[in-house]
Amino acid sequence: MQARSFALWLRTGFALWVAIMVAGCAPVFSDLQSARLAGPGRVEITPGASTVYFDSTDESGHVQDHVGVQAATGMHERVDLRVRYERIDVGGSEPGINVVGFGPKVGLVKNRLAVAVPVGFAFGGGVDSGESWEAQPTLLGTLSAGRHTEFTAAAKYLIPLGAEDADNMVALNLGMGIGPAGQWLIRPEVGFLWDPGEEGTFVHLSLGFTFFVGARP
Repeated sequence: MQARSFALWLRTGFALWVAIMVAGCAPVFSDLQSARLAGPGRVEITPGASTVYFDSTDESGHVQDHVGVQAATGMHERVDLRVRYERIDVGGSEPGINVVGFGPKVGLVKNRLAVAVPVGFAFGGGVDSGESWEAQPTLLGTLSAGRHTEFTAAAKYLIPLGAEDADNMVALNLGMGIGPAGQWLIRPEVGFLWDPGEEGTFVHLSLGFTFFVGARP
């Protein structure tokens, strides 16, 4: 009953996971998920935390930290609806920034290949919410290595929707799921973000924990 109520809230409220290019910090580009779907009647919840660094020939160092949570519910056997919230801390006296995203995730090959199309925006910390809108079409591929280990690679393209002068970016995430899939999973992940027109790379180190509400189909 709880799973159904929460799924209804997701359907009538927001929906998915996100990513935004905001001034003064890097966009949220971690995934902390696999190509598996939550499935109808179930809710998948993943709290997580990330730290982000920037590296180039001229400068390198810590950029920001963020914590957040994402949730998904099955709308169809091959379609999940996902929602995500992240709180970004850029350190010092700068105010924190909030990021919210939502969108569908579609299974292409069961438990192996999926595509997600989250869109989202940022607010707070002096950010112009109207200019922060961004889409992140993402392809996720997952391979199992035994009953309690899986590996996921995710490639994404970050497309600014609000700011006219913002660049498109590309990202690659490599993650693991450790635990009984469909019950709970620990998710370590590393990812890389590039602006093809600029030098340097953003790198994130993230850790999430996935658990499920609702009976398995």
